[in-house]
Amino acid sequence: MTTRACAPPSRPAGPEPGSPGTGTGRGRASARRHGAGFWQIAGSLLTVMAFSMVPAPLFPLYQQRDHFSTFMVTVVFAVYAVGVVVSLLLAGHVSDWVGRKRILIPAIALEAAAAVLFLVRPDLPALIAARFLTGIGVGLITATATAHLHELHSRHRPGAAPTRFELVSTAANVGGLGVGPLVTGFLAQFAPQPLHLPYVVFAVLLLLALVAVGLTPETVEERLDRPSWRPQRITAHGDLTRYLAAAAGTFSAFGVLGLFASLAPGFVAGTLHHPGRLLAGVTVFLVFAAAAGSQAATSRMRPGLASAAGLVAEAAGLVMVAAGMSVANLAVFLVGGAVTGGGAGVLFKSGVSAVTAMAVTAMRGEALAGLFLIAYFGMIIPTVGMGIATEYVAAITAMAWFTGVLVALLAAIGGLLVASYRRERRTAALAR
Repeated sequence: MTTRACAPPSRPAGPEPGSPGTGTGRGRASARRHGAGFWQIAGSLLTVMAFSMVPAPLFPLYQQRDHFSTFMVTVVFAVYAVGVVVSLLLAGHVSDWVGRKRILIPAIALEAAAAVLFLVRPDLPALIAARFLTGIGVGLITATATAHLHELHSRHRPGAAPTRFELVSTAANVGGLGVGPLVTGFLAQFAPQPLHLPYVVFAVLLLLALVAVGLTPETVEERLDRPSWRPQRITAHGDLTRYLAAAAGTFSAFGVLGLFASLAPGFVAGTLHHPGRLLAGVTVFLVFAAAAGSQAATSRMRPGLASAAGLVAEAAGLVMVAAGMSVANLAVFLVGGAVTGGGAGVLFKSGVSAVTAMAVTAMRGEALAGLFLIAYFGMIIPTVGMGIATEYVAAITAMAWFTGVLVALLAAIGGLLVASYRRERRTAALAR
């Protein structure tokens, strides 16, 4: 973790909020364009994140067809997360220099190319390659689209609170991850060609997203004096303790979300003996829908209280999930998944909000890229660890280990948050 000076700020495209031009007819028209662009980027982000989870309900079908193990499922899923990490490392911050759309358009094109690869080459090597390509595109999109949404919100509603941005950006990120499995599970259950039709549907949606981004106003002017390129660094922005808490919270949130996106359909079909394709999609959707819903439900909570609620909910939900697997009770498993997802959603939202607020404008894209980088390490490490564990012990035992490690991490995050808020209160008392 390093702190350092950043490149000089890039100039925002269009009038600054509060500038003289914003009160004129031309300024109002510009605000309307930015308002429409806000929803276009949100819809595009949701589409991409939904596409990234399309294979989740299909993993049991791929396993039946190609006869690979649960560990191989985690490898396929981890390859996606590795692609995200690679692109975040190499280019997650570059939109601060070249503009948001110059990153978003080619990234969505990569997603469309991955959809085509899923269609034309359905074997395991192509599945791995398509997942890696999907991850590359998602890594380019997540931080860039989130920063773009913040800037479009600011230009559409100058001086307004960031509540709408926080809700929409996190709902598009996390809610999209739930929409993809739900749509795929429905198509796989009731439509023909379950390993093909979902990719056709999302290929069309991704092309529409390309058009939507192309019609959206740019919010960053390309810099002529670009700083020397270097890989993304995980940089502490603002208060170090709070940044560590935000980063660890997103790590734990993506750890449980990754677990449900990769292994939950297999657990439901195997350990819990419910092999329905729609149920596999509903299981994943339930977790991510709860994550998105909890973000809206806690939007008016004080940040400290919301973070505490997220920590408690994620820990309690994990215990319920492990218990549901232990007694082979689907209802307990699903309720536990929903509670876990709700807690993860709050922790993710709290992390994004904290880092966005602490980072200066010129470093916003980089700050968010660093946060998403940590988050996707959370998606890789616990999920692969679970996959390895299931090669040697029963899934129930592996889940018990996973729960113990994550609960310990959540307790440590709580300690960081308490230390941060205590220091804040002391500083405020000294200032009075």
